[in-house]
Amino acid sequence: MQALPQLKGLQRVTPLTFLRALISRPLMTQAATLVSRLPALLSRTRFYYGWVVVGLAALAMVGTLPGRTQGLGLITESLLKDLQLDRVTFATMNLWATLLGSLCCIGVGRLQDQIGTRIVLTAIAVMLGLVVLAMSVTTGVAAMFGLLVLSRGLGQSALSVVSVTMVGQWFRGRLNLAMGIFSVALSVGFMTAFPIIGAIVVSEGWRTAWALIGWCLLPGLALIAWWLARRGPEECGLAWENTATPAAAEPTVSMTWGEALRTPAFWVFALASSTYNLVASGVGLFNESILTERGFAAGTYHRSLVIVALLSLVGNFLGGWLAVRWSMNRLMALTMALLGMALCALPSLTTLGQVDAFSVVMGLTGGFVIVIFFSVWAQVFGRAHLGRIVGTAQMMTVLASAVGPLLLAQCHAATGSYAAVFYALAAVVALLALAALWVRLPSAK
Repeated sequence: MQALPQLKGLQRVTPLTFLRALISRPLMTQAATLVSRLPALLSRTRFYYGWVVVGLAALAMVGTLPGRTQGLGLITESLLKDLQLDRVTFATMNLWATLLGSLCCIGVGRLQDQIGTRIVLTAIAVMLGLVVLAMSVTTGVAAMFGLLVLSRGLGQSALSVVSVTMVGQWFRGRLNLAMGIFSVALSVGFMTAFPIIGAIVVSEGWRTAWALIGWCLLPGLALIAWWLARRGPEECGLAWENTATPAAAEPTVSMTWGEALRTPAFWVFALASSTYNLVASGVGLFNESILTERGFAAGTYHRSLVIVALLSLVGNFLGGWLAVRWSMNRLMALTMALLGMALCALPSLTTLGQVDAFSVVMGLTGGFVIVIFFSVWAQVFGRAHLGRIVGTAQMMTVLASAVGPLLLAQCHAATGSYAAVFYALAAVVALLALAALWVRLPSAK
């Protein structure tokens, strides 16, 4: 490595000259060259670079936190107080922000297919970081609504699509294993991030917490993405994880976006995933009210949250293990069957043990759905148009998440109870379980 000219005379070194040395052009050029050769260097150690991509994808998914309902939930009360908003107004803003933001799913998927993961991921990280930083200093309601739309679009929608797609671009034979590890990693990431950000919100205020997230995205995630993200093994001249044949030389068959949307399999798996999101978002938002209706104290709600979070992680492990051994049809059918039974039981819960059992099932099914959703698209439809296909499915799940709470609220307003909507959803889920069991999967590889 070239010597740093600023450090030739050690007696003249100062903090300023040392900093200039660190950012000198020769050193930065050498670092960039080393990073660009990282996939090839790792391949010589028999370590597949796709596992680095799995870690980066999980990190990117955790970066969606400020655009997700759970992340915004950490600052909702402080935000309402700062902007002097009532809950109905904020809920309406959030609904429209979610719906408008979902439109980013399709566009970003197409861009990722055309120009590659590296540019798209870096650009989204930069833009989302700027949006979150802007939110941390904004005081106007109209401006906050615009930023909320962008945070939903760039975070919950766009960054999620890129994260899921990039793993699918790097794995074939071990795709289910890779997605299982990815699911576990992002679950651990969220479980770590939520209490940290929550503690900062309590101690320093929501604006400080949001500014910290903004700087983690820009320049943090943006620089890491630029250094490490690659489109796939063929871009690096590497072989697939389970073959000695270079990826570029291996023939592949992939469906186009239009062909995928014309298959029943796409709609069965997309609708099943979306229905779970609809249920999870509605039950998650009104969980305390649902349990109060059944005669439980508010503390039961917090207990159920912990159980769901822990069992979701277990579901990631178990779902990844089953996905290697079972067909996607069978795993999705099991998931929908469990969800249907939980929905039928929910209006009749009478004991704390029953609430715990319901929370266990919801956590497990959530872990299963995550593994299935992350794995099925590349496995069934191939990689050439994966970004756009994932984007469409992701848009459906986002729309379902926005509709879920509204559906439950309207049912409660009309009947004075949530029971009717749970029974209706259980019937829909049962039909989806049967459809998942019998639908034919295309054989794109």
